[in-house]
Formats: sequence, structure tokens, C-alpha cells
Amino acid sequence: MKYYRLLTIAGSDSGGGAGIQADLKTFSALGCYGMSVICALTAQNTRAVTGIYPVSPEFISLQIDAIMEDIGVDAVKIGMLHSPEVITTVAERLKHYGTPNIVVDPVMVSTCGDKLLQDDAVDALKTVLFPIAAVITPNLPEAAMLLRQPVEALLGADSSQLESACKNLSVFGAQAVVLKGGHAKSHRTLDLLYTANDGRLKQFESTRIDTRNTHGTGCTLSSAIAAHLAKGHSLEDAVLQAKNYITGALEAGAAYQLGNGHGPVHHFYRYWK
Repeated sequence: MKYYRLLTIAGSDSGGGAGIQADLKTFSALGCYGMSVICALTAQNTRAVTGIYPVSPEFISLQIDAIMEDIGVDAVKIGMLHSPEVITTVAERLKHYGTPNIVVDPVMVSTCGDKLLQDDAVDALKTVLFPIAAVITPNLPEAAMLLRQPVEALLGADSSQLESACKNLSVFGAQAVVLKGGHAKSHRTLDLLYTANDGRLKQFESTRIDTRNTHGTGCTLSSAIAAHLAKGHSLEDAVLQAKNYITGALEAGAAYQLGNGHGPVHHFYRYWK
């Protein structure tokens, strides 16, 4: 018997709601074997990020090599990479091993609004990492930063404007774009999938869930997409299954209180309450 092998390359969240911790929980909940390359340590909870301690590119490279030369991977989820040097290191090692199913969640700002990325790292994301990605999964504020547009323009955008944003994001080289609409000002959420090779757009609409417990939502969705890609699902089906999973995790987590800020989603809602 063989496991579905999932690797997360991201930052560690001491509060357990996002980052490496959320990714590993998602992998496990979806029946996959999770591994990690830690690129930074963060001191954070449900209210704020109070510190970031970076891991050197050299040690990040060693972690990747250790996994690839022995265990291998079926898919990779990439989260917070805080500097151009780290982004370049990760991209080079993944290209070296011909890594399949790379899902990039361009984490730039935490749920609490704390900045997680150096200014010059944004260009490195676009020029170095996106071209090797099977799919990138920005939310609306992240898409605005990548496209150098005012955030408000995307938060109030209609579906045709969001479709244009997807197409513009695909210019950076990823095979596909999932634009997450959870930050939009509407009672329903609209996520879009755009595939660059055929110009196809698919909309995924759902009812907004009234909850403060949204910490790690983006990490969880992108990790779920990676998990389903590792299992051999098509990209469209992987996104649909991931959407169903995160919707259930948000609904189940809404009833809980953890901390005094934005609590986590319930990753294991299918197994315990």
C-alpha cells in the first residue's frame, strides 16, 4: 500500500490555525500523508502576528532535499515565503526534482491584517514561483497587490471584472488561477477557476457563512486542492471538492470559541465534534 504524499512549504503558526499546522491537518483529514518544510517561525494567535523568525535558504534547501531524495511527493502546497531568496531557493529545488502538482497560495497578509511578506518578494513570486505552479490561489487583497490595483476595486467588482483579474493573473505563468472571493462585499461568495491553456472559466458560488472563525481558510483551501490533485482528480474536481471541504469546516467551526480574535476552522469536522 502507498500513501498519497503531500508536502507543505510554508511558515509555522504557533496558534495552530493557519500555515504549516493548518496544511497538515487538512492533509490528514483528506486521507493523505503530510510532510513539511518550515520556512519561517511565527509567533501568532487568533488576534495578531507578533513576530516572524526566518529560516535560512540553505536549511530550507536541505529540508526539501531530505524529503525528495527519500520519500518523494505527489503534490506540493506552498504558503508563506517571506523573502526573494527563499522564493528562489524553493523554486530551484522543486524544478530540480520535476515536482508535480504545485499549488501556490501567495500569502501576503494574515487574517488579522499583519504583513507577512517583504516588499521585494512580490516580484519574485510573480517571476520565479508562479511559472512552475499548476495553480495559484490568491484572495482578492492578494490579487490586488499582485496586479498593483486598489483593493477596493476588486472587493466591489462584478463577475466580469473578476474574470478579467483571473486572466491578468495568469499572465505571470501559472497553468491555472483560483481567485478566492471571500473578502468581497456580498452575501454570497464567488470563487473563479481560470485555466490558461484553453481560456476556460468556471464559477463556484456559495452562501457566505456568518462566523468569526476564518483563520487559516486560505491555507486550508489550497491544501485541500493539493490533496485532491495528489489523488489524481482533475483540477476542476479538485477545486470543487476543496470548496465543499472548506465550507463544511467553516460551518462546523462557527459554533466554537477559541481565543479572542479570529478562531480556526474545524479541520476534522467529518470525524469529531
